[in-house]
Amino acid sequence: MFILLLSGTTTTSFGAITALFAPVEPEFITQLLQEFTRDVLWRKRLPYQLSRPINILVMGIDQVRGVPEDSPDIFEGRSDTLLLVRANPMNNTVSLLSVPRDTQVRIPGIGLAKINEANVYGGPKLAENVLEDTLNDIKIDRYVRVSKGAFRELVEQLGGVEVFVPQAMSYVDNTQKLHIDLQAGWQTLNGEQAEQFARFREDVYGDIGRVQRQQVLLKALRSRVTNVAVIPRLPQIIRVMQKYVDTNLTFQEMLTLIGFSLDLERDDFKMVMLPGKPSSRNEYLASYWVIDEAGRDRVLEQYFDVKLDKFNYDNIYNPMKVNAILPIQNKIAVQNASSDSQVATKFAEYLREKGFYNVYVVPDWSDKQRFTQVIVQGGYLESAEVVKNTLGFGKIEAASTGEIGSDFTIRLGEDSVNKINLLQK
Repeated sequence: MFILLLSGTTTTSFGAITALFAPVEPEFITQLLQEFTRDVLWRKRLPYQLSRPINILVMGIDQVRGVPEDSPDIFEGRSDTLLLVRANPMNNTVSLLSVPRDTQVRIPGIGLAKINEANVYGGPKLAENVLEDTLNDIKIDRYVRVSKGAFRELVEQLGGVEVFVPQAMSYVDNTQKLHIDLQAGWQTLNGEQAEQFARFREDVYGDIGRVQRQQVLLKALRSRVTNVAVIPRLPQIIRVMQKYVDTNLTFQEMLTLIGFSLDLERDDFKMVMLPGKPSSRNEYLASYWVIDEAGRDRVLEQYFDVKLDKFNYDNIYNPMKVNAILPIQNKIAVQNASSDSQVATKFAEYLREKGFYNVYVVPDWSDKQRFTQVIVQGGYLESAEVVKNTLGFGKIEAASTGEIGSDFTIRLGEDSVNKINLLQK
């Protein structure tokens, strides 16, 4: 789980956490941290610059039973978390693809299986090969594996993370030594509680809900690491966390990622989940996340620059394009996060009047928000701009943290209340 930070933290924090993976003395990293937090011009003096995009496979590894904590075998378990991260200097962005652990794949010599098993059968190399084959032969350049316990330790070292828990979470699994008991609402979670939040699966969305909560934690951790009160403690955090990481990134590559990250802004970081659907009970003996191939190809092109001849999304508003999807066809969930209980219904009707026929209202978001978000749940980045322009306000959130069945979730904040009154006049 700790590896979420590799891609999830931007600006100074991205560089700081990347430095945790360096196979050098923490004192040297400490000097680097002090320099680039004190002098913004120092980035220009870094000896390495990212000259081309790089794709990094990151895996959080389940606990391997019977293996001592200091054994290298702690990295040989199933991948509890699997992410593909792309750092792209051509447009100064970091893209993160969350791959559900139950994603259906074919593993050479094994057959049909879940992607979280690839690391068990053949380590990071097999995991890379399987994911490359699954994602249309995309090239994976490096890997990072993080052992069990790292995420809890990191949160403790950071002094907790502030997270909104959307519902009460209660679950006990004695076989997994898992006892979850979280109340709804904003709260600062300690390491154990943050792990509970991430691992909870007893809602209607199962593992997919877990992926969403991982993205929520990414944002919370990014905010915490950039806190000025945390930066002086980074050297100690580095010393503690190094034992949890296995990677083939070189120290020079880490410095390169530090230099690249220093020029990133918050909106340069984009998250998306691999499109798909849960398998039905009569399809397979096991439960899988079955990939939506058209959705996968769209995400690969928009987030990972993979050009496919049979798909062209450069202008998805042109109905003559093959497999093009007009914004009016997208599934749009409208959710109230304001003090006006009727605002979602009013805006849903407004969108229908504008020609968006696949619009529906979902239950209110329990955390009131000042500003409206257009959450790009399904990865339709270009269409999101059309939806936002139709509304006339709002901020695009490139993450999969909205209503799971939607292509977009419009989460209406307090700024929407006056807007709908003006639109209805």
